[in-house]
Amino acid sequence: MTELLKLLENDARLSPEALALMLQKEVGDIKTMIENYEKNGIILGYHTEIDWDKTDREYVTALIELKIVPQRDRGYDHVAQKIYNYPEVESLYLMSGGFDLAVFIRGKTMREVAFFVAEKLATLEDVTSTATHFVLRKYKDNNVIYGSAPVDERGCEF
Repeated sequence: MTELLKLLENDARLSPEALALMLQKEVGDIKTMIENYEKNGIILGYHTEIDWDKTDREYVTALIELKIVPQRDRGYDHVAQKIYNYPEVESLYLMSGGFDLAVFIRGKTMREVAFFVAEKLATLEDVTSTATHFVLRKYKDNNVIYGSAPVDERGCEF
């Protein structure tokens, strides 16, 4: 039932009782469906979106483009597994276009990110080039809008 998954994706705090009411189902059925989704790897986890810019935690986020040469009989999955096992890696995507993999990492400083790229990613034998882009400001992530509403030059929200 994709409606249940959409509701949970939007707000993982919804109780089985609330979900049952919204979907016009029995609470026991909702609980069973959620358990099955978790067991079958459809629901992979639950998380909270935090605007870290409003805290005293300092960090930088970077997108690293990687060009790789996949090895015969191992493809992209082999090198992707090496990369996603690094604890610094938050997200990893196989891409179409000008590069092969997009790696998102978060570090305490730009120097820490640069060290990770130079010492860990660039040294992998399948990696032929890297390009690092630092996130300057986050406006929207995972369907969550960060900060206040945009304001025009007159100071009016739009």
